[in-house]
Amino acid sequence: MNNRIKEFRARFKLTQDELAKKVNVRRETIVFLEKNKYNPSLKLAHDIAVVFSSKIEEIFIFD
Repeated sequence: MNNRIKEFRARFKLTQDELAKKVNVRRETIVFLEKNKYNPSLKLAHDIAVVFSSKIEEIFIFD
């Protein structure tokens, strides 16, 4: 699975730490997500999508 978290973070002018705090995870989790080294739970994917006012499918690309 790939994702566009870094792109969305830039669009919303959020740091990794700010996004992590908004979705209640550690900054390292965001780092691993952006590097595609970690697949999020459905809840985390949903929470990230809510922060970006988007659909999960717009942020996470299921190959």
